[in-house]
Amino acid sequence: MTTGNHTTSKTITKRDVVERIAEKTGLKKTDVKVVLQEFLDEIICDLGDGNRLEFRDFGVFEVRERKARTAQNPKTLEPVIVPAKFAVKFKPGRRMKEALDAIGSTDGATASTAGSTGASSAPVEIESKPTADALAGTPNGSPIGNP
Repeated sequence: MTTGNHTTSKTITKRDVVERIAEKTGLKKTDVKVVLQEFLDEIICDLGDGNRLEFRDFGVFEVRERKARTAQNPKTLEPVIVPAKFAVKFKPGRRMKEALDAIGSTDGATASTAGSTGASSAPVEIESKPTADALAGTPNGSPIGNP
């Protein structure tokens, strides 16, 4: 939702998604929850193995290594070493871009009819810091531990 130059949004939880899917499909909430959790677990496992996940029209998830760098503590202005880490990069697909374009649309266009022109394809990164335990427990030596 947009109000002037200010965007407000509601947090949607996994429970909300389960309820919506159960209502639309007529399936039991417990069955939907199991399938949704298995789907999410598969994404985590595949990304943990370093795989690229592509969901046509939705988007692409990839694991990228962020190099170590030197930053600056804003309070003391002292240099701080930021270690290398892995991040999940998400690049939105066509339908995702259309839905995002429709958010700011003032002509009442919906996500299914909005054009994809002018959509930013800038990736969204979700950082993850694997723990030493997670790295030690990886059977294939992948950079991100499996759940």
